[in-house]
Amino acid sequence: MKKLKKLAIGTILTAGVLLTAACGNGNEATGEETTTVKLGVVGEVNEPWEYVKEQLAADGINLELVKFSDYATPNTALAEGELDLNSFQTKIFMEAFNEDHGEDLTPIGDTVIAPLGIYSSDLKDISEIKENDTIAIPNDVSNEGRALLLLQTAGLIEVDPAKGQVPVVEDVTSNPLNLTLQPLDSSQTARALEDVAASVINSGMAVDAGFIPTEDAIFLEPVTESSDPYVNAIVVRGEDKDNELYNKIVAAYQTDGTKEVIEKTSKGSSIPVWK
Repeated sequence: MKKLKKLAIGTILTAGVLLTAACGNGNEATGEETTTVKLGVVGEVNEPWEYVKEQLAADGINLELVKFSDYATPNTALAEGELDLNSFQTKIFMEAFNEDHGEDLTPIGDTVIAPLGIYSSDLKDISEIKENDTIAIPNDVSNEGRALLLLQTAGLIEVDPAKGQVPVVEDVTSNPLNLTLQPLDSSQTARALEDVAASVINSGMAVDAGFIPTEDAIFLEPVTESSDPYVNAIVVRGEDKDNELYNKIVAAYQTDGTKEVIEKTSKGSSIPVWK
């Protein structure tokens, strides 16, 4: 019964979106119809999407950026129909959300890959980390695993290879410096820097904290052919993967103009990855 109720609500929400797209909102300045689409993003700094918003306005599309400060809420809001799309997460993060919540969120376009970084308030190089130091890491499934693999790449620990891309702290098999690995909410890893020797911070959170990842990280995640699970994507509910309007937004994002904005504003810390 619960499933039927959820399906009914989803049908109503879909109908509402279609009705909005059909009717639009009047633009008093031009007399033309506009369609509002809600896109969830994380953080206050979203210059590429602000640029895309300007481009879409010329086509009568009002792209409303709904800003969040954490990585959990935007997916819940999308699944519940409060958003039409979101753009903040890696594919592996989305897959973990779907598995944990029984949802069917789907990527419809690649955006960037933002290398994860290790940062410190006091240390200048990864080699300065010493015995018994504490390192903060993100605590959600996909980012915790990614952080542990980054620490392994940096030569600090080893993890059980059988765990693939989603190891947890308990899967650390070698820790020669006896480091304390402290999982925290992703939004807290930058704030923890004064209390730990180093912290693994997502690129977006690092930028919001005033860091330039390519300059300030004491160790930055390498980008290789195996990095696809860490590519960020524009995501919709599964039922909307072929939505013409939403795919038009993807096309508006995946342009040379957006690429220039990304390269300028991120100072090379976010790498465009669409073909």
